[in-house]
Parts: sequence; structure tokens; C-alpha cells
Amino acid sequence: MKNDTIAPEILYREKNETDFIFSDNIKTTNVSETKFFKKLKKTNTGNLLVLAGSFLLMIGAAFLVFLLEPDFELLHTNRMSSVLGFTLIIIAIALFIFKGSFFLFNAFLYFKYRSIKSVSDEQLPTTTVIVPAYNEGRLVYDTLLSIAASDFPEGKLQLLAIDDGSKDDTWQWMLKAKEELGDRVSVYQQPKNMGKRHALYRGFKMGTGEIFVTIDSDSIVKPDTLRNMVSPFVVNEKCGAVAGNVRVLNNKKAIIPKMLNVSFVLSFEFMRSAESMLGSVLCTPGALSAYRGKAVFACLDEWINQTFMGQPSDIGEDRAMTNMILRQGYEVRFQRNAYVFTNVPEKYKGLYKMFIRWGRSNVRENIMMAKFVFKDFREGSKAGTRLLFVNQWLKLIMAYPLIVAMFVFIAMHPVLFLSSTFLGILIYSSFPVLFYAKRHNVSESFWAYSYSILYTFGLFWITPYAIATASRRGWLTRG
Repeated sequence: MKNDTIAPEILYREKNETDFIFSDNIKTTNVSETKFFKKLKKTNTGNLLVLAGSFLLMIGAAFLVFLLEPDFELLHTNRMSSVLGFTLIIIAIALFIFKGSFFLFNAFLYFKYRSIKSVSDEQLPTTTVIVPAYNEGRLVYDTLLSIAASDFPEGKLQLLAIDDGSKDDTWQWMLKAKEELGDRVSVYQQPKNMGKRHALYRGFKMGTGEIFVTIDSDSIVKPDTLRNMVSPFVVNEKCGAVAGNVRVLNNKKAIIPKMLNVSFVLSFEFMRSAESMLGSVLCTPGALSAYRGKAVFACLDEWINQTFMGQPSDIGEDRAMTNMILRQGYEVRFQRNAYVFTNVPEKYKGLYKMFIRWGRSNVRENIMMAKFVFKDFREGSKAGTRLLFVNQWLKLIMAYPLIVAMFVFIAMHPVLFLSSTFLGILIYSSFPVLFYAKRHNVSESFWAYSYSILYTFGLFWITPYAIATASRRGWLTRG
């Protein structure tokens, strides 16, 4: 495949199938190249400072814990001598045992997991790809061209792009893609901004494929992604939905995307691999998902009219669709070999808004899942699905007790709290570091430490806040 087939800004490096290099800032003139490399040098220096700072904090904390061992012993003795303290220790031990056992169970499933290999062209089902877009500008053009470059029979592929009432030049970029791709893409414009769910709904109603694939309009897919996404439906008639493997596209531009890139690998390639072995991936991501048409139309009216506490649901459309398909008795699988590279927030404000939206959706859909997960919703064993559900609820139930305990610990023993927390991050985050290093790249893996520090001290409030505001509407990051 030629380098400019996907998009002029992005060069594909054959050496590493998951590594994209941004070249939009590189020009042919020496002056522009000089500016670019100066910017790159400045960025690399900042990256090194963040990573070095993370290591200094964790190593310093480990040494401090060693020095303060008598203080920790005294704290432990005092807790054991009181009823409340002893109770808290028992609860902490129980949670540790559960989480440790859950991790080992996931690890066992991960090692058993295998991606489904692509079926032949003759076996591939007719497929409709839906790309909803709102204020994405040039990005939607790049997305559509990457999809059109897929190794997929043209006669079996229907590509629909829907502008959800954008206020920028998104529609013009869609028309440009239409001009280049001709009949290979159909573009539509909503009369006004109605939300991503309504744009997808229009695509589902117009689609003619046996399988529907939804792709975010700021995402790039690999040439073999589509055929890998739809192959599980061919070999497994019980498969109702498939989650793609999401990586970060803009991880060369800022520190937060670098952190999220490592975090996504653990979330998808480890956690969803394990969930897939249970046939119960809990969320098919908006960036890349595939659905059996029959399963979609069985719940489409309920999905588009879904409400929460009397308000129309305008978030969490991916998790809601996943829940409704699971409830029908279908399996939901993950395809590790189906890559999509998507843009993520580059600043803290965008990051926490994205996490709030995800958190609110998680609260809503866990409530919905509670209505069917302990019933006979499908044939075969349902124990694994129920275990995943219990783990999800445990995170929500413990959100407030943990945050209260944290603030009490800080108020009474600030030095002990900081030293033990940074040491805990060093120990806990070493697994995602090793996992990413083994799967992808050693140097990038260390961002897992920095991400854990950011999450612990900068995003700890997300889940409690999302629970308290679960009924609020709004996408938050659309602009």
C-alpha cells in the first residue's frame, strides 16, 4: 500500500504495523525542517523530564517507606487494636484477594485467547460501514479514505458517512471524499445536530449489509481491519457483536496521548481478550465496533428511544448496544488483529470530560445489565459474565468509601500516604509496563507509571462524580 493512500499527513511504517508517524509538520524547505526538529527536540526533552520525575517520585517513595518502617508498624498496630481499624483491614484483605484472583483469572483467559483469522473473500458477508461525524474537519476525510483503502471486496462494502449538523467544514471534507471515491461512499447531512446515536440510527436504517461496522470520524483503520472485524460472524453464528483493537493515533503529539496509548493496550489487548473468552466483552468501543444486522434490528427501536431517569440517553450508545445484544443471548467478541487508530484528548480538560462521559455511561449500563445478567439470558455458562458484572459493580460500590478513606489517611498521615501510594504505583504499574513492552515497545511502556500517577492524583474523583451526576446529559467533548 502506498504511503499516501490513507492520508497525506500520515506515513505508514512497515517495520512496526501499529506505529504511525505524523509528518504534517515536515516540509521540504530547510527552514521548516529546522523548526520541526527544534519542536521535536523540545517535546522529547519534556517527555524525558516527565518520565524522570515519575521515576524519582516512585524510587524516592520506596526509600521513604524503608525509612518510615517503624511508623508503618505503629500505624498497623494501632489499627489492629481498634474494632474499626481491624474491620477495615479485613475488608482490605478481602478486596485484595478478590482482585488478585480476578487478575489471575483474566491472565489465564488471556493466554488462551486467539484472534479469529480472516475468512476468504467469498465467505465475507456484505458489510455496511457507518461513519458519524461532528465538527471533525479534515479528520473525517482521512477516515473515509482509510476505509476505502481496505482489503475488502468493493461489491460487498457499503460506506455511509453522516454529518451530524457540524458547524465547521466537516461537510465540505465529506464532499471532497465523495468526489475522490465516487460511488464507493455515500454522504448524508442531518438537518441539525441530533447526537451521535441519531446519526448512527440513520445509518442503521439505510444500511443494506448483513454486518454493520461503526467507526469514529477521527480514526484510521488498517487495510485488513474490516475483514478481520467481520470474520468472527462467519465462523460463529452465536456472535452478535465484535469489539476492535483501539490504539492512539496522536500519541506523537502530546504527553497525555502517550499515556493513554499504553493504557489502551492493557484495556483492550489484555482485558478484552479475557472478556472475549467468556463471550462477554462488556463494551464495543465507538472507535471501532461490528454488529450482526439481525441483532441490531431486534433492539434498534429500544436503543434509539433509551432513557435514563426520564431523560433521553445521548451518551453511551456503544455500551448500550452491547448490553442489548448480550441480553438477546448473543456472544460479544474481541478481535485483537483488527486495529483502529483514534485521536484522544491532548489536554487534561478534554481527558477528564471524556472520562466523565464514560463513567456516567458505565453507571447507567451497569444498572441496565443488572436487570438480565442473573437471569437465563443465554445458553451455556453465564458465570464468567456475572463475575465481570460483579467486578464492575465493586468499583462503583467502593468509590465513595475509598475516597473517604484516602482523605482521612491524608489528613492524619500525609507523609505515610504519599510514600505508600507512590510505592504502590511502582508495584501495581509494573505489570502494564511489562505487558506493553512485551507486546509493542519497551521505551513507550514506561508511560504506564506516569499515567498511574496522573490517574491517582488527578482523576481519582471521576468515578464518584460520575455516580453523583449519572443522570446529566451532554457529550462534553463535542466541539
